[in-house]
Amino acid sequence: MADRIATVTRNTLESQITVTVNLDGTGIANFNTPVPFLNHMLDQIARHGLVDLDIQAVGDTHIDDHHTVEDIGITLGMAVAEAIGDKKGLTRYGHAYVPLDEAMSRVVLDFSGRPGLIMKADFVRSHVGTFDVDLTREFFQGFVNHALVSMHIDNLRGANAHHQVETIFKAFGRALRVAASADPRMAGVMPSTKGTL
Repeated sequence: MADRIATVTRNTLESQITVTVNLDGTGIANFNTPVPFLNHMLDQIARHGLVDLDIQAVGDTHIDDHHTVEDIGITLGMAVAEAIGDKKGLTRYGHAYVPLDEAMSRVVLDFSGRPGLIMKADFVRSHVGTFDVDLTREFFQGFVNHALVSMHIDNLRGANAHHQVETIFKAFGRALRVAASADPRMAGVMPSTKGTL
């Protein structure tokens, strides 16, 4: 596979975001967003997904964090879709279970070419600091819609909302790492009986 690096800039009246992703990186992360807890979660994606991520964002957080978090998910999805290329030789599917103390989450991901998100997470609190945990879904909905992936997210247990959200992001990073990896037995082959994804 060629270098799988992409930079996408997305500007709206609500946010201005630039994302650079290297799917074959080492986990190097550089974030400048107005949502500190999201920065911490994005770091989990980079570190556990072994992707290099640079995300620069400003947004209308004087209203709330919703637009900025969702739009970062959208822009990351666009960048991953561009970086993934034609999908020939791709492993395509990835899954991960990740624990953190009492919490555990599972993420299953498919570079199917069809966007879809099923998410089951009963967070024990509405906020982690100032971060509204409902925005976790908004981030991943934006991602799947623009990365064109099918993804199932299940927080299987947890008694601490920070841990619940963090296990989701860590499991996402690990699942992305597997799904986006090259399968040497599929070199040059589209991983689909349809011949296209």
